[in-house]
Amino acid sequence: MSKLSLDRILQSQGFGTRKYCRTLIEDGEVSINGVAASDYRVSLDTDQLVLDVFDEPWLYREHVYLALNKPANFECSRKPSHHPGVLTLLPEQFTWREVQPVGRLDHDTTGLLLMSDDGQFIHAQSSPKRHVPKIYLATTEEPVTCELIALLLSGVQLQDEVAPLAALVCEKRAPHVLEIVLEQGKYHQVKRMLAAAGHHCSALHRAAIGNLTLESLALDEGEWCYLDQTQLDQLASL
Repeated sequence: MSKLSLDRILQSQGFGTRKYCRTLIEDGEVSINGVAASDYRVSLDTDQLVLDVFDEPWLYREHVYLALNKPANFECSRKPSHHPGVLTLLPEQFTWREVQPVGRLDHDTTGLLLMSDDGQFIHAQSSPKRHVPKIYLATTEEPVTCELIALLLSGVQLQDEVAPLAALVCEKRAPHVLEIVLEQGKYHQVKRMLAAAGHHCSALHRAAIGNLTLESLALDEGEWCYLDQTQLDQLASL
């Protein structure tokens, strides 16, 4: 349990600068237990603290852990160059508190994307040493064949890679759809592996990270949610 002044609490939650947060308090936009706050210097326990800001309840969170069903044509960058950034799909508070994607999905890749403002969590989830499997659905221009599946399971050689890379699991889901499970997380890995096998990936969707599936989160494209501890624990091996 920790105590912080009210203006620092609001700033930590992404409501703006401390000066702006003090203005919110002075303007009566912040309530505690139904009573409008008037002193930004009041010190509050942050454990399970719920404030009302702009007449909306806000639970204090030291860090946030989010899942987003990423649509196509959004960049996983805080400074996008050619398409809107994924942060535009989230409330503005998350930009202020410097939430960022955990790893990256290409702008045209859809599906499960983790986001957080916890640097240790981001580093741990991004580390190749964790070997967390990720499930993708790849749409191919050419029909999926038994030969393609066998090749991806045995391993294909990619440029700049010392050894061939192989899928953990590779199964046909439709005439032009392949489910592929990888744990390496190399740059453009699914697309490059399919290209090395003589196939073109026309669409790519990430369906799961570890045991956390997009289906279980029930998010439509562009929707996000907080992750609870049970869901965070699912970010482990299959």
